[in-house]
Amino acid sequence: MANQLISRVRRNHGLEHATIHMLSAKHKGFSAQGNSDHRGFHLNIFGDITEQDVIDAVEEAHRRMKGGEHELAVHPNCGTVLLTTATMATLAAQASLGLEQKRQRSDKMSWGVLANGLPSAIMAVVVALIVSRPLGIHLQAKYTTEGDLGDMQIKSIRKINPSPITRLFQLLLTGGSKKLKATAYKIETIG
Repeated sequence: MANQLISRVRRNHGLEHATIHMLSAKHKGFSAQGNSDHRGFHLNIFGDITEQDVIDAVEEAHRRMKGGEHELAVHPNCGTVLLTTATMATLAAQASLGLEQKRQRSDKMSWGVLANGLPSAIMAVVVALIVSRPLGIHLQAKYTTEGDLGDMQIKSIRKINPSPITRLFQLLLTGGSKKLKATAYKIETIG
């Protein structure tokens, strides 16, 4: 039961990404954010994308993934990649400053530790940023998305009212610009 639930989440997550790929191929000047669960996914669009454009993108993504284009399930701006990047950068900085603290035989973080450790912490973070992106994409492909949709079918695609979280993402993704309107969709799947 748990494996089936996880599989459905991963396949819906892959279809969410493939939908964003389809929209990106045909439209410029928009942002998208989504989240998936075992019932389907929510898709928030920030920009001038019509409801028909979203319906067409979901259907094309589904058709192409069913046709074997499983790589569409992976997206470079996925939360898995962002989380991997943030985690690795944080650990790199902490490790560098911890090593400097140990080198100075200090039992607490001080301005001296920070000043002397900052250059190595910055370098460690840069290396972490370079390494984390391909690692995050690999983790996404292996654990958080699935490109083979199996018997999954689209049940419904409908426009819904943007949630407060959608409004928060609108603020973050558009810099507060009212030019890029927020539109939310709920895509339900079965199988």
